[in-house]
Amino acid sequence: MRFGIISAGEGSRLASEGFSQPKPLVPINGIPMIIRLVGIMKGCGADGIAVIVNGENPETVSLLKGLPVDLVVKKTPTPMHSLMELAPYLEGDRFCVTTVDTVFSENRFRLMMDEFSKTPFDGLMGVTSLIDDEKPLYVDVDSDMMICGFHDMQDGLRYVSAGIYALKAPALEVLGKCVGSGQTRMRYFQRRLLEAGMMLKAFDMGPVVDVDHVSDVARAQEIAKL
Repeated sequence: MRFGIISAGEGSRLASEGFSQPKPLVPINGIPMIIRLVGIMKGCGADGIAVIVNGENPETVSLLKGLPVDLVVKKTPTPMHSLMELAPYLEGDRFCVTTVDTVFSENRFRLMMDEFSKTPFDGLMGVTSLIDDEKPLYVDVDSDMMICGFHDMQDGLRYVSAGIYALKAPALEVLGKCVGSGQTRMRYFQRRLLEAGMMLKAFDMGPVVDVDHVSDVARAQEIAKL
């Protein structure tokens, strides 16, 4: 299985709050987020790991050049465009992608990858009941955790997207069509997967946090220990 890490953002909110390091280098229990993610993916038996960065932080680029990853240095307008840049490195039977600032339990991630390696479905999407995102994407599931829809509003739904996408190869065709039609948000891509008839199952990742603010770091460090 191949893995991808989207790390092309500017980390402007962290910078505005006085954090001097580039976002990928934010330490989680003493380990930079990007190093932690690469280690987790290697531990899951990755056949390859591709990372995209915007190139505006030479410290991050220099660090990644010393890691066993395929590095793409390019500024993109949206995470979905970043995913499209990673697509050539994700080709094969199945792949998993997340963003560099998504912090989760390594144990839960390993369980998700184990299930994904055996699933008959088109993909597993990580979900969480910890509503931490400023604009969460709510995930509607049935009693078997099969995904019925992705919604901008809560409407009594328990889960939101955790930003962990484990998908089989045909999903890349849907991604290409999304980008080609001018869609710009990852949530539209997820909706198009369902519209294409793909069967997606949700996997409860437990608490997950996106490190967008300095105040998120302490919570992320606790979640990383789970």
